[in-house]
Amino acid sequence: MPVISRFYGLIIKMYFQQAEHNPPHFHVVYGEYMGAFDIKTLEMIEGDLPSKAQSLVREWAEKYKEELLKIWNTQEFTQIPPLE
Repeated sequence: MPVISRFYGLIIKMYFQQAEHNPPHFHVVYGEYMGAFDIKTLEMIEGDLPSKAQSLVREWAEKYKEELLKIWNTQEFTQIPPLE
């Protein structure tokens, strides 16, 4: 699963497989915690990320929502800048 971005100990990844299921989403790893976020709603659809980590992920994803959807739709890997 390619890494899309890294910041504050959060690793953002997305699967690149035709069989990957909807809704469009990305995965986050933070130490022993994991989560999957719906790109359109930015809601965590599964996982156990702490609330502070969820807030950082949502802030980042709101800024780069169009880029995330483009990666999902084209399956073309690109790096997205970290949250600063």
